Amino acid sequence: MTDVILEIDHPHFVIRVDENLLRIDVKGNVKNEIEEALEKTPILKETIGSILGLFAPLHIRLCDIDSVRMEKTGKVKIVIPHRRDVVVPVKPGEAERLVNKLNQLIPEAKKRELQRIMREHSLQRIGGEEVNLGRTIAGAPKSSESPLEPKPPGMIEEAEKEIEKKIEEENSD
Repeated sequence: MTDVILEIDHPHFVIRVDENLLRIDVKGNVKNEIEEALEKTPILKETIGSILGLFAPLHIRLCDIDSVRMEKTGKVKIVIPHRRDVVVPVKPGEAERLVNKLNQLIPEAKKRELQRIMREHSLQRIGGEEVNLGRTIAGAPKSSESPLEPKPPGMIEEAEKEIEKKIEEENSD
């Protein structure tokens, strides 16, 4: 877990932002009140209970957020592709701080995630080529390839260095 960069504390929920994650956690009193109301009314428990379980607590990876903006009402609107938008009711000053901080951190998180995916993809591809090369030299048929085959010492480290160089070259352009 990384350090919390921004924390906004409200009577009913807490918003925490770190370099990779936005967390909105409901505080105990509100959660307890909702649970009590649901216990008293079984029909609500079946419908609303399952819905609330999906949304509270809400943890969103910053790299998954499409955009963040402050609405005219002062609420923060977080747009997430393929999901309903999240609207956070905070005070205007807090909303501005939250929007600014998220808009600063989201591009960095997206960049880190893209680099992670590219590195993972390249390592998988290079790892597969190493297995093919080893089997070709040994004369084994390609149909019996196994990704669990041990890699020659130093090959992965060299491949990681090449990938890092490519990423640095792309970032410097």
